[in-house]
Amino acid sequence: MLEQKLRVSVLPLPSQISAGCGICLRVNQDEIKQALKILSDRNIDEIGLFSREPANKEIKNKQFSYTEVKDRSVFMEQKLCSLMENCTSGGCGAKISPGELSKLLSGLPAFHDENLIVGYDSSDDAAVYKMNEKHSIVTTADFFPPMVNDPKTFGRIAAANALSDVYAMGGKPLTALNLVCFPQSMDMEILREILTGGAEKVMEASAVLAGGHSIYDKEPKYGLAVTGIVENDKILRNDTPKTGHKLILTKPLGTGIIMAALRGEAASSEAVQKAVASMERLNKYAAEKMRGFNVSACTDITGFGLLAHALEMASGSGSEKISIVVYANEIPYFDEAYKYADEFLMTAAGQRNRNYLAGKADVSGLPFALQELLFDPQTSGGLLICVAPEQSDDLLAAIRTDDPSAGIIGEIVKREKGVILF
Repeated sequence: MLEQKLRVSVLPLPSQISAGCGICLRVNQDEIKQALKILSDRNIDEIGLFSREPANKEIKNKQFSYTEVKDRSVFMEQKLCSLMENCTSGGCGAKISPGELSKLLSGLPAFHDENLIVGYDSSDDAAVYKMNEKHSIVTTADFFPPMVNDPKTFGRIAAANALSDVYAMGGKPLTALNLVCFPQSMDMEILREILTGGAEKVMEASAVLAGGHSIYDKEPKYGLAVTGIVENDKILRNDTPKTGHKLILTKPLGTGIIMAALRGEAASSEAVQKAVASMERLNKYAAEKMRGFNVSACTDITGFGLLAHALEMASGSGSEKISIVVYANEIPYFDEAYKYADEFLMTAAGQRNRNYLAGKADVSGLPFALQELLFDPQTSGGLLICVAPEQSDDLLAAIRTDDPSAGIIGEIVKREKGVILF
């Protein structure tokens, strides 16, 4: 099936399905007919076909329920109604790995404009273009496939994630444009709910939804292109940390692992609820608390994971030769995510991040589960704020009014050996 480019994956055999020594393959609905033919051509018979839907909330610890399909021809002609069933990956875990992306961008033509303050050459969160002596515009775009089945929840998370880049640059969102990819085989009411969820977060950000662009695609994807504004003397970059400054992380790690556990039917409803609440929460509130504090650098933690984003902060063109000391015992994370990682439930994006950081961050002395959390791709993750040490406790206390899991997780020191230390 993989040779035929089908989007197929192996799932643990659900307890609701009795199949002897068989295996459970998850296939997108629009590719079932082709998958069945491939199996038949290879003399694989006695194939059971089951539909998977979100479980009734009254069914404890069950994220999905299964129903055997009696009339296959009718089922395959039905409109798709499940977001996750039509995607092989979701959230920021679908991002191209940092190593591959760096190679790709290095081959593009170089641009020069004296008003372009921040471009893609610095691997920052958004572009910044000087408008006049007082203000600059901040521009960014972010979109991805769903990691949850509820359309409105997906819309909220995707919008919160896209808006976050403007906050990480010290800016305020002004306008947003919807970016939509949607299958013709899915119910358009689902798309309406996605857009509604996104609009709710744009409104919460006090920005204006001004339009967008939509195309048909095999997998649903949603996000925003966001334009914001920032005062020229308040621009925050990801690569300008000062020696001695402390690092604050505003949200717990582990959303990628929990969402992977959800897809594999191993996540508890409590874990999913915690992760969703975190991903839906705007970084607006933490960003507002930063104003008035001596902040030297800031970035948001997304698909590259905490350590890759920390590496960008320590290695950027704007930084002196510095190292980041990570307080491993102070990292905020979801307890359930640590448990799942300890049971070797991992994400493909997390492994790409681990490979990229090989030789750049020695995590061998840390528990395996904590290692995975440090590499875990976050969707709509928290801000990583570099603040003067004498102000770090006050800023942390202010941030915790809205983000109670925030913590001081490290500091900037003069480089003597490695870039990231524990």
